[in-house]
Amino acid sequence: MRLSDFDFDLPERLIATRPARPRSSSRLLAATPKTLTDAHSIDLPQFLRPGDRLILNDTKVIPARLSGTRTRGEFQARIEATLLEPQASGAWRALLKPLKKVRDGETIVFSPDLSAQVVGRADGTAELQFNLAGDDFDAALNAAGAMPLPPYIEGRRPADAQDTQDYQTIWAREKGAVAAPTASLHFDEALMGRLDAAGIARTFVTLHVGAGTFLPVKVDDIRDHKMHAERGEITEAAAAELAATRAAGGRIIPVGTTALRLIETAARDTGGLNAWSGATDIFITPGFQFRAADALMTNFHLPKSTLMMLVSAFLGTERIREVYAHAIAGDYRFFSYGDSSLLMPNG
Repeated sequence: MRLSDFDFDLPERLIATRPARPRSSSRLLAATPKTLTDAHSIDLPQFLRPGDRLILNDTKVIPARLSGTRTRGEFQARIEATLLEPQASGAWRALLKPLKKVRDGETIVFSPDLSAQVVGRADGTAELQFNLAGDDFDAALNAAGAMPLPPYIEGRRPADAQDTQDYQTIWAREKGAVAAPTASLHFDEALMGRLDAAGIARTFVTLHVGAGTFLPVKVDDIRDHKMHAERGEITEAAAAELAATRAAGGRIIPVGTTALRLIETAARDTGGLNAWSGATDIFITPGFQFRAADALMTNFHLPKSTLMMLVSAFLGTERIREVYAHAIAGDYRFFSYGDSSLLMPNG
C-alpha cells in the first residue's frame, strides 16, 4: 500500500491544543462496520458489556524537554534537549537541537542543579551522562524539565504548568514515557465510577511511549518504513486476567494504540494472552491478523501516520475513511488533546 492511501484533509481548527474539562466530557464516536454513534467519553459504559476488560497503559510521562547552554570559551550556545530513553550505561539517549553545536565531552547546563556531558552521538541523537542519578535526578528533572508536547501542539503554544497535569493519565505510575498514551486522558474518577458500576474490569500494562511515535513516515511504499522500538511489559498477573476474561466470553478492549500494540506483540510472540516483556517495533498495517484485541478506544490520528495505518487495519480502510469523514463533518477535535473513538469491528 502507498502512503497516500492514508491521507486526508483536516481543517487546522480541529487540532486541539487543550483537553476537554472535565476529561470525560470529551466527545466519543462509537463505530461498528454499520453504525456511527455520537456520544461522550462519560458514556463509554453504554457501549460495553459486564465482563468486558479495558487494557490501560500505566506508563508515566517524564518532563523530558530541557533547555540549557553549552559554553565554549567566551561563547555560549542555547541547546534544546528531548530525552528519549535511558541506556544500560546510565546515560540517556536524547535529541539535541542544534546537534551540530555540541561536541563529545562538552557539558550542557540545564539548571543550577542539573547538567549533562555529551558522551556520544549517532543517528541524529546524542548520549547524555547526567551529573545526578536516582531520586536526585528525578527531582532536578522535575524542576528543570517541561512536558514534551507533540509538535502539532508545541508549534501553536509552549508547554506550561497546566500540561504537567493534563498530559498525564490519572493512573500514571511507571516512569519512562516521553509521550502520553492519549486515549487514556479521557478517563477521570467520574468515568471510572461508571465503569465499576457497569461491571467493566480493567488491567494495567506498561508500554513506555517514545518520541518516535511522532516521526513522520517518509517512504511512499509503507512496507519500507521502519518502526521505532518501545519498551513494555505484561506481568503474569495481567496475563492471567486477560486469559480469564477471554475464557469467560468477555471482550479485550485496549485503551489506546500503545496498549493494543503491546498485547498484539505478546500474542504474536507467545502464541496467546501471556506475560511478556521487552521492546516492540510491531508495525500494524491493513492485512494484519489481530489475535488479542476485540475493540479499541483511540483518539483521531494524523494523516499518513503509522497510527492511521493501525486503525485502518483494525476497522478496515474504507470504513475508517467514513469514520474520519463523519468526525471532521461533526467538528470532533483531533490528536493528543482531542476527542476519541471506540472502534468495534465485530459490532
